[in-house]
Amino acid sequence: MLVIGREVGEIIVIGDNIRIMVADVRDGVVRFGVDAPRSVPVHRAEVYKRIKEAKRGEA
Repeated sequence: MLVIGREVGEIIVIGDNIRIMVADVRDGVVRFGVDAPRSVPVHRAEVYKRIKEAKRGEA
């Protein structure tokens, strides 16, 4: 795992087409924006887990 320190407004780039920007840090909560092509699914981990479980249940 790569751990990177960033300040508000700074961006992390993944590959050629995914950008993550630190939007706000307040009371220990970090808010960030993800800019990715529509073809790349972006989910919070708990949502992704529910999607995977639902797909397993359909099989």
